[in-house]
Amino acid sequence: MRHTLDEYISKIKLLPLKSKYTKEEILTNDFLIDKNGNLEIYYAPHNEYINPNAKVFIVGITPGFQQMSTALASARVGIEENKNIKEIQYECKVSGRFSGSLRKNIISMLDEIHLNKALNIDSCEELFKDKDYLLHTTSLVPYSVFSKGNNYTGHSPKLIKSEFLMDYVYENFNENIKKLGDVLIIPLGKAVEEVLEMLAYNKIINEDQILRGFPHPSGANGHRLIQLSENKENIMKIIKNKF
Repeated sequence: MRHTLDEYISKIKLLPLKSKYTKEEILTNDFLIDKNGNLEIYYAPHNEYINPNAKVFIVGITPGFQQMSTALASARVGIEENKNIKEIQYECKVSGRFSGSLRKNIISMLDEIHLNKALNIDSCEELFKDKDYLLHTTSLVPYSVFSKGNNYTGHSPKLIKSEFLMDYVYENFNENIKKLGDVLIIPLGKAVEEVLEMLAYNKIINEDQILRGFPHPSGANGHRLIQLSENKENIMKIIKNKF
């Protein structure tokens, strides 16, 4: 079930060199991994690099189309420049992780809860730049999932109740947490938090690793700042206890 860059080098090489792709270019059979009912899973290369030294572990649901496009574009450049697999995997991680407005919102919200102060950095923007040795990111499902052609949001079907998707979750998350250990895990939204709580119940992670109450940072979540404000006190207590 694991799919890695080695398998897709020849297919990525056929893509044009450009900064982003259209759905017609990459949501194709070349990159289709699996499908079940209305759900389709496509390969994205930016969840293969794991940073074992991280102190903070941010977890999303699944890479959206924008992340998939950005990561594949990065891989295409790396192949053109004859870089080795490990270099390309790392560069895909750097370029693709929560790219776009999502990353900007995450940084702002993490600074709001003073994670930057706990890590002794000026801003959590540094986690995505020269202080990225403190950060690891992944998605519960490491590849891009689409429902009826749209980004899957953790609902319809509900992630925690989808055996099809949860098989990918267990395989991916177990590999990550074995290498990371007792890091602070920040779930992006309730759907991710529910899955982490189940993993804690099954003793895969510890209860005190989960930063509960952190809202999904998507711009589509218009209540995220209100939710963050309501949960801020408890969230900061968890951070203080962890660090």
